[in-house]
Amino acid sequence: MSTVQLSPADNVAVATVELCAGDFGAIETIPRGHKLATRPVAQGEPVLKYAQVIGYAACDIAQGAHVHEHNLEFRNVSQIYEFSTRLQDVPKATQADTFMGYRRANGRVGTRNYIAILTSVNCSATAARMIAQHFTPERLADYPNVDGVAAFVHGTGCAMGGDGTGIKFLQRVLWGYAKHPNVGGALIAGLGCETMQIDRLVGHYGLEPGPLFQAMNIQDNGGLQKTIELGIAQVQAMLPLVNQAEREPCPASELMVALQCGGSDAWSGITANPALGYASDLLVAQGGSVVLAETPEIYGAEHLLTARARTETVGGDLIGLIRWWEDYTQRNHGSMDNNPSPGNKKGGLTTILEKSLGAVAKGGTSPLNGVYKYAEPVTTPGFNFMDSPGYDPASVTGQIASGCNLVTFTTGRGSAFGSKPAPTLKIATNTPMFERLSADMDVNAGQVLSDGASVEAVGQQIYQRWLQVASGQATKSEAQGLGDYEFVPWQVGAVM
Repeated sequence: MSTVQLSPADNVAVATVELCAGDFGAIETIPRGHKLATRPVAQGEPVLKYAQVIGYAACDIAQGAHVHEHNLEFRNVSQIYEFSTRLQDVPKATQADTFMGYRRANGRVGTRNYIAILTSVNCSATAARMIAQHFTPERLADYPNVDGVAAFVHGTGCAMGGDGTGIKFLQRVLWGYAKHPNVGGALIAGLGCETMQIDRLVGHYGLEPGPLFQAMNIQDNGGLQKTIELGIAQVQAMLPLVNQAEREPCPASELMVALQCGGSDAWSGITANPALGYASDLLVAQGGSVVLAETPEIYGAEHLLTARARTETVGGDLIGLIRWWEDYTQRNHGSMDNNPSPGNKKGGLTTILEKSLGAVAKGGTSPLNGVYKYAEPVTTPGFNFMDSPGYDPASVTGQIASGCNLVTFTTGRGSAFGSKPAPTLKIATNTPMFERLSADMDVNAGQVLSDGASVEAVGQQIYQRWLQVASGQATKSEAQGLGDYEFVPWQVGAVM
């Protein structure tokens, strides 16, 4: 099989190997993963893949020609939306699956047990890192139930509006991490004079200081060194308390999985994303939750989600996000088609429309039950959407803050990404990349093409890996120590 045509309606096919002129109808070289025209396409005519429009012919395209950015142009979508017309509930699972998790006092369940050092502002980042760095593996050896002491630092918190969107995002992120089910204890450090005041955060979100939640600032503590010494003492006091947590059997319904993709290629929408979608349906059948994000990466495919919206209000909320992003990119002199990266294009993706149609497959087939703001707590079981940029660290930060206790990341070009306190499981879209980056990839969805495995079989493999990782099995990114530098709250608004 040298080409794959995903729908009879399509006028392009995807090359599974590099084609030379004369191979299987190609009239020029077609790189592996790229598109060739299956019939002549006139200038201005829609180009179809997945039986959906991915762009328009910028010139006449001959049958067998390479279809890519040199002859395929993007246009803003103009959709007629249907709401709740394709509702398909996933049948409830006949067997309740379990994993070994940490049941917290408030009833939520963690898959990891961290102590988090959070910062209200960039000015306290060094203090937080130095506190966390004190707790080496040797110093934590007496606390086997503690997964680590992790610093979550960022570059904002001041020179920002005191009541705008940006500070609300940051507040929700900090609150979401401090109260995350994967966090057994938290310490938040500030400078003292910043816009993002710790006292206001604590008061607004009902965070109660106590043995497992402490707050401090450098100016009140007498400087950096004294703050570091106090922070070390406070964390040291937390350790025996956090170590008391023990794993116990918990239902799979307690899992909330963040769905991500990055470094995508032409195979993302054919192998890894549909397999992840199948796994998502398996978890939803258990009563669990999955959270899709990256709003720019559903652009042009949002009509597929509105048709699955549980209510017209949910669908309308999603369209509201799309309109916000159109305005956001326009006033910043950008385009919604800016999203495909050079790596995406090298991998065969041409427009954001093509990328989005593959990306939404991660959400499976169940109804869309809720649409949430960035880092807003997700409270609805099943399939949900959270607003975020397509920039993976910022998006995952929001999903973790929203309550996701696992992250799953599909990639075609390869990605060295990991996250804390929720571990990231990475899925390769193609076998050559999986073999080349075997130390980074957890699951090879490329076997769908290379070995003839079914999407369902790979999806079942992903689902089983979720239960194993949730029970404490390390992912490839965890084994390499990733996650300390991937905390990136989305910064929106003027820097004053």
